[in-house]
Amino acid sequence: MEKIFNNTQVAFSLKSDTELERAYFLFKLIESQPLVRIGTAVTNFALKAHLPVEGLIRSTVFDHFCGGINEKDCLSVVDKMFTKGVSSVLDYSVEGKEEENQFDAALEMTLKTIEFAKERLAIPFAVFKPTGLGRFALYQKIGEGKSFTPEEQAEWNRVVARFDTVCKMAHDKDVAVLIDGEESWMQDAADDLVTEMMRKYNKEKAIVFNTLQLYRWDRMEYLRKLNAIAKAEGFYVGMKLVRGAYMEKENARAEEKGYTSPICHSKQATDENYDTAVAYMLDHIDHMAIFAGTHNENSSYRLMELMAERNIAKNDPRIFFGQLYGMSDNISYNLAANGYNVAKYLPFGPVRDVMPYLIRRAEENTSVAGQTSRELDLIKKERARRKL
Repeated sequence: MEKIFNNTQVAFSLKSDTELERAYFLFKLIESQPLVRIGTAVTNFALKAHLPVEGLIRSTVFDHFCGGINEKDCLSVVDKMFTKGVSSVLDYSVEGKEEENQFDAALEMTLKTIEFAKERLAIPFAVFKPTGLGRFALYQKIGEGKSFTPEEQAEWNRVVARFDTVCKMAHDKDVAVLIDGEESWMQDAADDLVTEMMRKYNKEKAIVFNTLQLYRWDRMEYLRKLNAIAKAEGFYVGMKLVRGAYMEKENARAEEKGYTSPICHSKQATDENYDTAVAYMLDHIDHMAIFAGTHNENSSYRLMELMAERNIAKNDPRIFFGQLYGMSDNISYNLAANGYNVAKYLPFGPVRDVMPYLIRRAEENTSVAGQTSRELDLIKKERARRKL
C-alpha cells in the first residue's frame, strides 16, 4: 500500500501561513500536560467569573477545533473543506446539560442539522450524543437494572421520543445519523435504544449508526450478537468505529468500585480490536455500513488494503473515513485526494458551552501517545517546505 499520509502540501493546502503557525502554537501547548491542566483551570475560572476571555478563546483554540458558534457560521468552513473533497459532520458539541428544556433545544438543533444535511452534498451525516437528549442518570439506572419511579419513566419516555423524532426525520430525509458512544456504565441503555431505532429505520439501508468503542474488550462480542439479530430480523447495521475517549475515567471508576475495567489491557490490544472490527464489518458489508473514525495511520492503511483486497470501490457509499476538525489533516485530505469518502467532525456551539468539549479534546490529546508530536512534526515539515 502506497504511503500517502506524509504529503503535507495536500494535508495543509487550506491553511494559510498564519493558521499553520496558530496550529503549531496550540499543539506545543497541548504537548505539555501541566500546561493543559493549568490552562483548563484558568479558563474555567475566567468563564465562571465572567471575565472577557471569549474573544481570545474564539480566535485561538475555538477556531482551530470548531466550525463556528451556530450551524450557519460553519458553512464557510464546510464549503472550503468540500473544495478538497472532505465532507463535514455538524456536531452540536454542547455537553453536560441536565434540564428538559436543554434536551429539547439539543433536539431542535439536531433536526436543524438534518435539514442542513439534506440540502448539502457536503454534509452526509448528522450526529448527536445520547446524553444530549436525556439525563445520564436515566441511562445509568437502566444499565444497572434498577426500576424507574413514575416520574423517571415519563422522563425516559420523552428521551425515547426524542431519539425517534431524530431517527424518523433522518430516515425521511435520507440523511444518515451517527449516535456517539459514551461511558460504559450508561452505554448498555443507549445501545438498546439505538438498536430499536435500527429495527425501525434501517430496513432498506443503514441510516442509524451506533458507535463501537474498541478500547473496550467486550465490543466484538456485542458486534457479532448485533449482526446475528440484524440478519434474523432483516435490518442493516450502521456503525461508527472508534477507539474511545474516556479511558482515564473508565479505569478510575473500575478501580474505585472494584470491578474489572472494560478497557483493553494495552494499546496493542485496542489496535488489534479495532482492526478486527473493521475486517469483520467488511466481511459483512452487504448489510453493514462503516464510519471508520480514526486518527491512526496504520488502521487507515489497513482499511484501504482490505477494501482493495475485496475489490470494494474507494468511494463505496457504505464506507467513510472520519477524523476530527483541527486534527489529522494529513489523513483526511490525502484520503480525499485519493478518492476515498472522508468526513470531518465539525463541532459548533456557543463558545462558553463548547468549552467542556474543547477541554476534553485537549486532555485526550495529551493522553494519546504520539498524537500531538505527530501533528507538530507534520506542521514543521510543511513550514520547511513552504520556506523552500
